Amino acid sequence: MSTDGSKASKHAFKPEISVSSTVPRRQLGRHLRELRQQTGMSIAQVAKLIERGATTLQRLESGTADRIRLWDIEALCRVLGADEMTTEGLKGLAQQGNTESWWHEYGDLIPEDFDVYIGLESAASMLTSFQELVPGLFQTPSYAEALIRAVYPDDPAAEITRRVEMKMHRQKLITRKGHPATVDVVLDESVLHRMVGSPKTMADQLRYLADLGTRPNVTIRVLPYSAGVPLGDLTGPFTIVDFDADSKGKQEPSVVYVENYTGDIYLERPDSVDRYRSAHASISHVALAVQPSRDLLRRVAKE
Repeated sequence: MSTDGSKASKHAFKPEISVSSTVPRRQLGRHLRELRQQTGMSIAQVAKLIERGATTLQRLESGTADRIRLWDIEALCRVLGADEMTTEGLKGLAQQGNTESWWHEYGDLIPEDFDVYIGLESAASMLTSFQELVPGLFQTPSYAEALIRAVYPDDPAAEITRRVEMKMHRQKLITRKGHPATVDVVLDESVLHRMVGSPKTMADQLRYLADLGTRPNVTIRVLPYSAGVPLGDLTGPFTIVDFDADSKGKQEPSVVYVENYTGDIYLERPDSVDRYRSAHASISHVALAVQPSRDLLRRVAKE
């Protein structure tokens, strides 16, 4: 399931093999920390309740635990009041955190509704992306609803509404007043012409993109059909996620998120991240500049 409410992707990617992926451990730690903070308890208090040392829990929350015990995660979820889906999702992250490779495929270890990417996105300081659909952070409610209904045609109206509201809530990452994330997105020109929902939905969406691109932290450019295939191959949609350093000056490694029809893949080796940065730079070089992209969005919206 992609973050845009669609399961579509034309490319299959092999999982990246690394010595020990940090992505699931960092994600697990982030979720555990948020759950604990919601209860108002300290690390020491929670550690005592599950009969583990405070250092053990601190390592779990920081994503630095060498080995993660499933019974520790189950105990933490009970103490912190996690629901069944969250518990299963965190157990799945724990199992992935103990393996030598990391990718997220629904129906395997992690429930479909447990969105792993959102945890990365919410902590990001910068998102650099190439997209073949309007990315979730930029979608209007009607555009998001049209995609979600296509993915979940049997869901009741209330559930569709909940999913749309969750997506709209995510957009605070780039619209909040304090330290909004920086976003640099190149949209394939097909995004402007592929009908999602009604013509009015598309017109409203394109106008919203043009307006959103005037924000100082948002860069939106269009890769025109005339640019051909700048890399000689198709990358498919991808997002590079970068993080700010914490109060101690420690910075999480960057991650590339690749959307795939049957699962989402996370690449964290420096050479893989660098390759995608180079790809984005090449695509950006032949994309329209910001103002011509904005003009094109408004022109197509009128049409």
